[in-house]
Amino acid sequence: MTRRPGTAPPAALAAILAVLLLGVLAGCSGGPVTSPAITATGGRTGTGLGTGGGTGASAASTLHWHRCPAELDGQPYSGTLLCAMLQVPLNYRRPGGRKISLALSELPATAPASKRQGVLLVNPGGPGGSGLALPAEVAAALSPAVAADYDIIGFDTRGVGSSVPALTCDPSFFSKPRPNYVPASAAAEQVLIGRARMYAADCEKRFGWLLPYMTSADIARDMDSIRVALGQRQIDYLGYSYGTYLGQVYGTLFPRHIRRMVLDSVVDPDGAWWADNIMQDYAFQGRMNAFFKWVAANEDVYHLGGSEVAVAATWSRVMASVQARPIAGPSGPLVGPDELSDTFLAGGYDESLWPSLAFALAAFADHGNGRELVSAYEAFGKQNENEFAVYNAVDCSDVNWPRNWATWNSENSRVYAKAPFETWGNAWFNAACAFWPVKGPATPMHIDGARLPPILMLQGTLDGATPYQGALVARKLLPSARMVVVEGGGNHGQSLTTPPNPCVLGYLSRYLGDGALPAGSGQVSATCPAMPAPAA
Repeated sequence: MTRRPGTAPPAALAAILAVLLLGVLAGCSGGPVTSPAITATGGRTGTGLGTGGGTGASAASTLHWHRCPAELDGQPYSGTLLCAMLQVPLNYRRPGGRKISLALSELPATAPASKRQGVLLVNPGGPGGSGLALPAEVAAALSPAVAADYDIIGFDTRGVGSSVPALTCDPSFFSKPRPNYVPASAAAEQVLIGRARMYAADCEKRFGWLLPYMTSADIARDMDSIRVALGQRQIDYLGYSYGTYLGQVYGTLFPRHIRRMVLDSVVDPDGAWWADNIMQDYAFQGRMNAFFKWVAANEDVYHLGGSEVAVAATWSRVMASVQARPIAGPSGPLVGPDELSDTFLAGGYDESLWPSLAFALAAFADHGNGRELVSAYEAFGKQNENEFAVYNAVDCSDVNWPRNWATWNSENSRVYAKAPFETWGNAWFNAACAFWPVKGPATPMHIDGARLPPILMLQGTLDGATPYQGALVARKLLPSARMVVVEGGGNHGQSLTTPPNPCVLGYLSRYLGDGALPAGSGQVSATCPAMPAPAA
């Protein structure tokens, strides 16, 4: 739904942001995946999986685990995670046919075998975000005693990162400054339309055989293949952002295979994906306005304007400057208006980035020094084409998008009048869906949570990527859920914020520890205060 294919906000500077979107192929039916359809490959067999109390594990793990490589999720890695590969069917209607491979990671439980609770499968969001490093981040957020009880399992969804194949359509798509998201003329709009059309064609040319099987329903079936390979009758699940939609889809298809489930920063499944994108445009405008207001309150530090309006004017001036002359990087022009927008979008996900972003903006606005903006772009705004390709592959196939560009132009022009920051960027990030070779169903998958066990939802009221009103829609479809709301919380991924929110983490650890849920049975079961705004 957003331009930021990826994950829930980082605990440090690892994967930033989450995006969402979802849906499912019409006509797919649920059911367990049988062992002959999946094949594990790797090194050592078994890690104690399948011994967890309460999971009803039926067999030991068939996966072969080895120490993870020195680079994980594109970052240097020297921790204790284990890695493995799992073959799954490309097409679950033909489980004996062509196979693809999923990359898995594991942080093994350290509690005595009698106290272990089984498998906690975690997903960071996207579509397109790598999940291999996430088990360590989740373990760090949980209370040590609870983290020790679980074998925490991460995975790269089909097409992502270390999974095979890794989907890529045009490796050069983000290699230089792109045409301004906001088209200045009909001719400029045609250039952007041409880029979107060509990207869709390139995806079909390179991976036409894979694209029909990149839906959220396919990914949910992969999750059940992981369950089978781990020898578990049931799994526990923690999903962020788009991962909350995967949880809803998985729970609809395989409700009896869920023991406990946590959905953090929750997607509106009924809005996939057109309506959800529009909701995001308005919500991210609110986050950008909040950033401008915070910068103005710290005028003595940043000197970018003493009011929200004045800071917004400075922002507009900087945007015009980089449009006229992109900021140079090591190999030529690097940061134009799109790259600048992508960089500051990160602040809409994670308030802890505000000081760094304000400092970089001030260095350029006040002194003409673009080095800090280049560094911020490299850290927060640079796009990964594999993530973008998977994002489109899932987004465009889950549900059919308008195929008439006049509809896109009319609707986005209307929204842009009130929410200029994100509207056109969001539109062009999804524009390939107007030309995608795979046509999804006319309506999103219907989410049915009637057969789910009690689950926990975590949601901020000012979340830009998964707006609060969408989480309320999901809550109605998940009758067994209890929702904890962070009042005034604008961060995305409430249990992975920096600094951590102890109220949220208390609810999370108690639920994963012994199944305890907030007592309230209304639409909102409990509230937590938002963390204070960052210091300048």
